[in-house]
Amino acid sequence: MINAIITGISLELGKEFGKRYKVYTEDVEQGLKGPCFFITCLNPTTKLFRGKKYFRTNQFCIQYFPKNEKKANQECNEVAECLTWCLEYITADGDAMRGTNMHHEIVDGVLNFFVNYDCFVYRIGEQEEKMQRLIQKQGLKR
Repeated sequence: MINAIITGISLELGKEFGKRYKVYTEDVEQGLKGPCFFITCLNPTTKLFRGKKYFRTNQFCIQYFPKNEKKANQECNEVAECLTWCLEYITADGDAMRGTNMHHEIVDGVLNFFVNYDCFVYRIGEQEEKMQRLIQKQGLKR
């Protein structure tokens, strides 16, 4: 599910910012060249809700590395505003998901945008063997 959400976020970023902004989902060894995004899931949690139904909390951090280092804060603030609206709804595995708990901070000229995509999931267990056939004979007493 997490990979599907990351794909949904990447698609929305591509729609909003175009191809000139690279989107990374894995660690980059040599360093990132701006402008680009880096998407990671921070601390997913799963809690039992009822029966086989679980509530899953997925907090994501989308980092934005600006192109212009001299006006990094201004560029980061503009991108944060765009992210607020373009990441409100995404599609993951054909399902619409709504982003919640959005907030951002700028640290050392890099935008850290946080958003949750929470959902319910069902645990599918092993199928129990079903009864093959039931024959019932019924009659009336006189």
